[in-house]
Amino acid sequence: MLQMRPGCECCDKDLPPDSYDARICTFECTFCSDCSDLLNGICPNCGGELVARPRRPAAKLAKFPASTERVFNPECKQHAADGTRGV
Repeated sequence: MLQMRPGCECCDKDLPPDSYDARICTFECTFCSDCSDLLNGICPNCGGELVARPRRPAAKLAKFPASTERVFNPECKQHAADGTRGV
């Protein structure tokens, strides 16, 4: 089950479980579509591809809630600008 993190790691924009704007990599790093575009669709943490995150149906959220863990790394925009990865 996906962790469904609540915000963009790069700009801290809210990304609720039903957001069409969320992008994730295979490690579930989470970004908004604007930051994903700045990063050329490549995760700055692992180098993996950022793809549209599936939306969890509202009826399933009670039994399978989204994560409340926020990960925020404002340095990711610098990595996008200079073409380097974060880790």
